[in-house]
Amino acid sequence: MRGEYSTKQREAILDFLKESNTHLTASDIISHLKEQGVKIGVATVYRALERLERDGVVKKMVVENGACACYQYLDGRECTSHFHLKCIHCGGLIHLSCEFLEGMEKHIYKEHGFKVSSGRTVIYGICSKCASGEENTTIQ
Repeated sequence: MRGEYSTKQREAILDFLKESNTHLTASDIISHLKEQGVKIGVATVYRALERLERDGVVKKMVVENGACACYQYLDGRECTSHFHLKCIHCGGLIHLSCEFLEGMEKHIYKEHGFKVSSGRTVIYGICSKCASGEENTTIQ
């Protein structure tokens, strides 16, 4: 019975990741599931996310010097060939496919012999939604 219970919780986590189609923290997932009336513990969420990552269904991305991990449903695709933008105000994580950055990546390899891991590269700043609410936003 306990295995079935864990499977139902894992399915609830996976369903939310599929619906959201964005990067989510474990806290985001826990909050959402509790709002939906799903009884779930913090350790259960982390174990389920580890299992989903191990199974190749979910990608884990660690940002902010390992202090924050985000999870994304892969839907059969890889999240390794583009840069990410991280808003320091709201915490949003945005995929960035950009010819300019691809050119920069090629330049870095050609001129400096360094291969950038773009799927693990995060550029920090303030998203347009947060910036529009704060004209004098300072980035540190």
